[in-house]
Amino acid sequence: MRDYDQRYENSLHYSERFRSYAHALAKRWVERYDVRDKDVVEIGCGKGDFLLLLCEAGHNRGVGYDRSYEEREIDPGLGNRVRFVRDFCPAARPESPADFICCRQVLEHVHDPVGLLRGIRAGIGDKADAVVAFEVPNVMYTLRDLGIWDLIYEHYSYFTARSLAHAFALAGFRVASLEEGFDGQYLIVEAFPAEQIGAGDQARTGDRADFVRYVGAFAERYNEKVGSWSRQLAELKRLGRKTVVWGGGSKGVMFLNIMRSQGHISYVVDLNPHKQGRFVPVTGQEVVAPEFLKTFRPDNVIVMNPVYRDEIAGRLRAMDVSAECIPA
Repeated sequence: MRDYDQRYENSLHYSERFRSYAHALAKRWVERYDVRDKDVVEIGCGKGDFLLLLCEAGHNRGVGYDRSYEEREIDPGLGNRVRFVRDFCPAARPESPADFICCRQVLEHVHDPVGLLRGIRAGIGDKADAVVAFEVPNVMYTLRDLGIWDLIYEHYSYFTARSLAHAFALAGFRVASLEEGFDGQYLIVEAFPAEQIGAGDQARTGDRADFVRYVGAFAERYNEKVGSWSRQLAELKRLGRKTVVWGGGSKGVMFLNIMRSQGHISYVVDLNPHKQGRFVPVTGQEVVAPEFLKTFRPDNVIVMNPVYRDEIAGRLRAMDVSAECIPA
């Protein structure tokens, strides 16, 4: 099991595309639920970027919990309204229930997700207007669009809209909104406390038939995609084309480890400066900054997440690098 301490680094906020998404999500939650001058808690806040957005957008007071949090400079206008705790969030905070509780890309890492949700529900108590908002990876994207490079050991659970709604209902929440986000890669759920534990509404989602169909075909489609990439990488190697991977997170690591028999890729590009100068586990590719490509001059760039393709192509053009972007 991964130890989520200060060495854990997975911030995506160095990407303009991701920052735009995060800003839009924070604005949506502030405006939709009037999260202004309120007490906000973020569970699994990482380095604190999103909590700062929420507190700035709504002039809120915030507390963020994360064992991987590292001290950072905070805008003086926010410094007295935001604090971070380098630890897990207490299961219940009845002495000071928050008005808005959010948790992004964390629930899938928890071995007992319903237990976590029940703890949050207990901490809310009878504060009926409290809002709980979660974001998780969308397993339908994995199955439907073959986002297979995100099948990682750190994920205990994968959620469909139906199973996510059911988890919230079991924990005593009434789902107000449940939809896909970030080009279908995420599920975003927003909920209120229900009057009785287990009595929350289960969102009317129609994904069960599609889920069964995609699961039935998944093994064959997975093997086809891996085989196709094996042949493609072998051809790039035969042609002597210099190739890099763009994305040193979970997708890039999984791609390189699954395809490691085709080992002619020496470098992985990542915008996160904390990853640069380090190496991919097992396969050993060095993680470099985008500027490295000005001298390396690759012929191909394998884009690990297609949502960033336009951003990456724009950066390549700005550096006068004429490599072809290939979505993974």
